[in-house]
Amino acid sequence: MRIRKAVVTAASPSQRRLPLQNLIDRDGRERSVLGILLEEIVQAKIEEICIVICPGDADVYAEVAGDHAGRVRFIEQDQPRGYGHAVWCARDFIGREPFLHLVSDHLHVSRDTRGCAAKIVSLAEAEECAVSAVQATREGLLTQFGAVGGQRVPGDDPLYRIDTVLEKPTPTEAEQKIIVPGLRAGSYLCFFGIHVLTPAVMDLLGEHLARAGDQRISLSSALAELPTRERYLALQLNDRRYDLGARYGLLHAQLALALNGHDRDEILSQLVELLAQRDCPANGSEQ
Repeated sequence: MRIRKAVVTAASPSQRRLPLQNLIDRDGRERSVLGILLEEIVQAKIEEICIVICPGDADVYAEVAGDHAGRVRFIEQDQPRGYGHAVWCARDFIGREPFLHLVSDHLHVSRDTRGCAAKIVSLAEAEECAVSAVQATREGLLTQFGAVGGQRVPGDDPLYRIDTVLEKPTPTEAEQKIIVPGLRAGSYLCFFGIHVLTPAVMDLLGEHLARAGDQRISLSSALAELPTRERYLALQLNDRRYDLGARYGLLHAQLALALNGHDRDEILSQLVELLAQRDCPANGSEQ
């Protein structure tokens, strides 16, 4: 299985401006969030990229796409019918191929030189099935993420065969319905924001839309049915995800990029100096 295409969803009205924000990347360059995401995708050897946007956003997104703008196609989500519908809008672009999918309101920082998306693409191609990146997440954050349950696959990688998907469950619901052997109590495997999905997901989304009428649909609802149709795996990553839409989300993402980049020592020194200044009496050392 070869993954050639990627879909990025950026049509949420409340988060559509986040990919346009500028940050300093790990190499010390000022770039848009969208440009950083596109670089992550291209490093995974993706050839064609579709970004699902709100109507009228194509020009401003093209301006900040950076060096990879030439391989990007924009598709408008003409109705606000949810995350699942946004992914489904790319069905003609995808055709009957598997595809990489990322959300535009998260940044991912790898602990090594290999990008997070590249790890998921490589595994999906080797296993020839859908794969979602997941991360152990404490139960207090469950209502922010989709969560999965399943059985550990024998081998060196922390790999699971998914049998349950819940969209933003409560801790009580997760405790009752999600089983993941080996995780410490109070932790669950939650989506990381990176997936490789198969044509079966598009089929499921189409079926859900046909039944939903004018209602919104989620991607998680389709992923919950996917294990009944084909093999579906989750790879647990020790890398970090940063929700840009959360309070101080852009700040956290910027600090993570800086502390994992070329200017780490400089940033650490500035942080120490900032903390020292904060703790000094207002009229102390300068008297």
